[in-house]
Amino acid sequence: MSKPFDMELFLAAVLTGSNATRQRHLRQAKMIQAGISERWQLETPWAWKKKHLAWFLDHRLAGRCKATRYYYLLTVRLLARRLERAWVFKC
Repeated sequence: MSKPFDMELFLAAVLTGSNATRQRHLRQAKMIQAGISERWQLETPWAWKKKHLAWFLDHRLAGRCKATRYYYLLTVRLLARRLERAWVFKC
């Protein structure tokens, strides 16, 4: 039996700002993880590629307002920084 992936521990190195901001990024990262896991059965960010995060931004957030998409983009950028990737995503 394996332990569930701990997103808080994964992002701890790159999370900065107020407590509310850190909690928002964690909540959004867990939503991103759930969406990618549901679509591609990839449980951990180490298995993700740029196309997975781009899919989430383009398709799962399609009906959301611009501000919501922007805040998710910030979280995606944190995930890319933690994965040490130089991925660039459009807003």
